[in-house]
Amino acid sequence: MSPGTTKHTGPVPARTGAGRGAGRGAAAPWLYLAPALVVLGGLLVYPIYQLGLISFLEYTQAQVSGGEPTTFQGFANYAELFGDSQFWDVAVATLVFAAVCVVSTLAVGCALAVLLTRIRAIPRFVLTLAALGAWATPAITGSTVWVFLFDPDFGPVNKVLVWCGLSGFQDYSWTYDRYSAFALVLCEVVWCSFPFVMVTVYAGVKAIPAEVLEAAALDGASNWRIWRAVMAPMLRPILVVVTIQSIIWDFKVFTQIYVMTNGGGIAGQNLTLNVYAYQKAFASSQYSLGSAIGVVMLVTLLAVTLVYLRLLRRQGEEL
Repeated sequence: MSPGTTKHTGPVPARTGAGRGAGRGAAAPWLYLAPALVVLGGLLVYPIYQLGLISFLEYTQAQVSGGEPTTFQGFANYAELFGDSQFWDVAVATLVFAAVCVVSTLAVGCALAVLLTRIRAIPRFVLTLAALGAWATPAITGSTVWVFLFDPDFGPVNKVLVWCGLSGFQDYSWTYDRYSAFALVLCEVVWCSFPFVMVTVYAGVKAIPAEVLEAAALDGASNWRIWRAVMAPMLRPILVVVTIQSIIWDFKVFTQIYVMTNGGGIAGQNLTLNVYAYQKAFASSQYSLGSAIGVVMLVTLLAVTLVYLRLLRRQGEEL
């Protein structure tokens, strides 16, 4: 042992205070989140569990009333569902309809958000108030109003079109044809959905430094170029949020389809998966099949969302 070195023979005291402090620090966030997690567990996890459980059972009106015992069917309900050609027609129609709704909602919302930054205070206030009014209108009320506007006998839209010289719209029924009915529902869905996108994107645009936009304009960039090359990349996190929200909302549209097409259109030509599940579960009392459709919708939404986020991560975007 070299001179000046002190030999410690006693035990080294453990840093119990620091260790306990670190443990408490790691657990603190979970303690704060615990009430919200309990509420989410009751409102989200348990219903999903019940939905999945019923989809594996034979659960019809006979089982609900107690006339017959509930039996485990395994994947028989899914096999019956996937073997039904109508299910695949409805699934394809739902995916296409939801995709068009999402793209249209984002286009209208983003365009109006940029417009809000270009107009004066009074027009901006009027546009914002009108948009928030559409957003606050209940879906069933808005759907009823749109049905009246396009009513073949008393609707003002047909009357205006005929007055403009388009005589083919005399007594024209917008909900009789499959594609015009979907187009009508599309307009209503966009009308009640774009305010969320508009307000959210407008808040993001206002947070962009004005010097950046002025520099792009001085370089001769057009409005579209400024949006595509400057604003959209800076608004990417916000656009991700509104896109995912729109996918979820538009994929599970129910009220607008049910009200405006009278339960899914003539011979079910305007059915979406949500309305199709409702018909199976409540109109036909095949609750197990309706639950299976609900599980398929849940898995599809999760898959679409994960694929979208994965594509963004491959592009190097930080979410």
